[in-house]
Amino acid sequence: MGFRYVINMVAVFVLIRGIYYNTYHRKDLFLTFFSFNTIIFFVTYLLNKVEMTTGAAFGLFAVFSILRYRTEGISAKDMTYVFLCIAIGLLTAVSNGSWLDELLICALIIILTYLLESSKWVKKESSKTVYYDNIQLVHESNKEKLLQDLILRTGLTIHRIEIVDIDFLKDSSKIIVFYFEK
Repeated sequence: MGFRYVINMVAVFVLIRGIYYNTYHRKDLFLTFFSFNTIIFFVTYLLNKVEMTTGAAFGLFAVFSILRYRTEGISAKDMTYVFLCIAIGLLTAVSNGSWLDELLICALIIILTYLLESSKWVKKESSKTVYYDNIQLVHESNKEKLLQDLILRTGLTIHRIEIVDIDFLKDSSKIIVFYFEK
């Protein structure tokens, strides 16, 4: 069990500290990532010692998956990392293969996550919410002028916009601007 847990923790450390933190520069969810992983690992490891069907194991995973619908304050990307931590904990706890198989599976998860998070394959699109005060440019016929004004004001290379709300009483609008990270 100790060796499996070391493989588990090294994989999660590389995933969270090496990829997640370097990409998003957030430390506030470290406790969540590591504690979920550790709890899942030990619960699954102990339940694996008891006779359990595959359906029961998936049911356990489903119970933890329901947490996604109870956590409105966490983004989809952060929740994806929680799921990755849960999956690594499950895989390392119940694997019937050798330690080399566990290392290979963890390495594949980490490499795939790294490739998907890097901008080598796909450009990263980011968005920001902007409260805009020039209500005349929000009109559909002025869309190009609006885009140019937003680019000038924000300094971002905006490629598309989404008008979320228009408030004629305050002469303002809420706009989401989308741009590619460099």
